[in-house]
Amino acid sequence: MKKYIFALIISFLAGPVIAQISQQRMQEIYEEIKTPHKYGLVMITDTISKKIDCPTVFRKGNKWYMTYIIFDGKGYETWLATSKNLLDWENKGKIMSFTHDGKWDDVQKAGYNSLQDLTWGGSYKLNKYQGKYWMSYFGGNSQGYEPEPLSIGIAYTTKSPSKVHEWTRLDAPVLTSHDPDVRWWENRNKLFKSSVIEDKERLTGHRFLMYYNAVGDSLKNNKKTRWYERIGMAVSEDMVHWKRFQKDPVMHHPVGITGDAVIQKMGSDYVMFYFGAFWEDRKGAFNRFAVSKDLVNWTDWTGDNLIESSEDYDNLYAHKSFVVKHKGIVYHFYCAVDKSDHRGIAIATSKDLGKSKLKFEK
Repeated sequence: MKKYIFALIISFLAGPVIAQISQQRMQEIYEEIKTPHKYGLVMITDTISKKIDCPTVFRKGNKWYMTYIIFDGKGYETWLATSKNLLDWENKGKIMSFTHDGKWDDVQKAGYNSLQDLTWGGSYKLNKYQGKYWMSYFGGNSQGYEPEPLSIGIAYTTKSPSKVHEWTRLDAPVLTSHDPDVRWWENRNKLFKSSVIEDKERLTGHRFLMYYNAVGDSLKNNKKTRWYERIGMAVSEDMVHWKRFQKDPVMHHPVGITGDAVIQKMGSDYVMFYFGAFWEDRKGAFNRFAVSKDLVNWTDWTGDNLIESSEDYDNLYAHKSFVVKHKGIVYHFYCAVDKSDHRGIAIATSKDLGKSKLKFEK
């Protein structure tokens, strides 16, 4: 009995046991999600001055929808497109546009749908909370390509997310780089993409989780021109009030960018799709994944990239994931950038579905 009590005390002092993901399981997940067949471009703009980025794909009824952002030289706006087959997409219009209200986010509104069904191969529907659909976004009021400062805001709507309309935005950002609890890895005035999910099992002790990436300094006497980007967490009980979850990021690498996390649940495992760029051991930008049991501690995949540059339309960057499994086929949406700086949305698939006829305008 004394030995049992002693063992319990030691276990308590040592803290919780972190479930490790075996290499066999990591390999199984890689085999499940890999998409070796590049279909090609599915969304482009009418001019090189406009750049499409960051697809989020969801389903409502018998149609698929994609929210995405466009930079037009002035700033980011959020748009909506629709498809019947995940390959052929039709732009429908803006859902978060430039405003002239003198608010913090007048010129930058880069949005990402929240509270999606996390089930791998599931419904991919957007769920409501308090009768509303929700979206997180990064915003700012300065013109240009991602100018400082950029903060994270929350928007919502009581209307269908499949219809083009302006979403309602909270009056103030929910996370900024000047908050009292700002962390060392996000202190350089730029908070970027966020992905909000519901932790139904309360693995973290909180209802809503936000994964977001930001720019921050980590080295003493760091030069202003040197930067890193990492993925960290914030938590909320009501989608409106947010606080940082822990001191350190949950996913990062020694050099360059680690960003744009999107979470799906595969059995008892959570899979984080994310992109890397400008790492020590590889060039360019590329998509990868990590796996977790508890949504906090992640085992990083060490094998081949899920997506990397290989075609003329993505020969500069191939990055920023959104992955869907539907009727046995995996569709990996990503941002494709060519060496002429055209930027669009492309797809790679697990099954050969042919080739897209869409091309960048030269």
